[in-house]
Amino acid sequence: MITKEAIQFLEDLVANNNTDWMHANKKRYDNYKKDYHNYIAAILTALKPLDKSLEPLEVKNCTFRINRDIRFSKDKSPYKTNIGVWMSQNKNRKNAPGYYIHFEKGNSFIAGGCWCPEPNELRQIRKEIAFFNEDLEAIVNDKKFKSEFGAMTRDENNTLKKAPKDFEPNHPAIEFLKLKSFTASEKIDDKLFSDPNFSKIIAEKLIVLKPLNDFLSRALETEE
Repeated sequence: MITKEAIQFLEDLVANNNTDWMHANKKRYDNYKKDYHNYIAAILTALKPLDKSLEPLEVKNCTFRINRDIRFSKDKSPYKTNIGVWMSQNKNRKNAPGYYIHFEKGNSFIAGGCWCPEPNELRQIRKEIAFFNEDLEAIVNDKKFKSEFGAMTRDENNTLKKAPKDFEPNHPAIEFLKLKSFTASEKIDDKLFSDPNFSKIIAEKLIVLKPLNDFLSRALETEE
């Protein structure tokens, strides 16, 4: 679970997103960081027995820096005001499939899959889908998957308007082949993050995404 102190720190940071305030509240930030790491450790403890591929992960593999990359952003606020956790099935691969947890007041969610793979990885995933689309169909049509996540994420930024190069427009899996990211997500009530059983509850939700992650990992590990 996320501590009240960590949540309060983020709320105060929203109202004071500047370096002067952060420097003046360094002790609070240090305590927040400890809470953040303990939060990740608890989630890993709950999730690792359900997905053995996560065994090599340590807390340091799952964190995000609080500093924002503002080089190309109109918003020059220097710090992130959310808590993110990324648990990858292969910590040595940049875009390996995995699980994501996001706490942000009014915009909390969990997700998983493979987000924005590199061009060569995207080609590998599409090839796997083209040859084994029945496997992917079975995963996304599973009752637990549909109940928890509904469907894979589709929006105008994530989906091609036409069939990708080298794939037939009438392929039975064309709607999957048009995707540029292969993820699924679910909105989560902020209150759940303060539940003492949060780690267990969230692990049971995330593990529903394991078959999708396994399918994507298989695609990325297949020789071209």
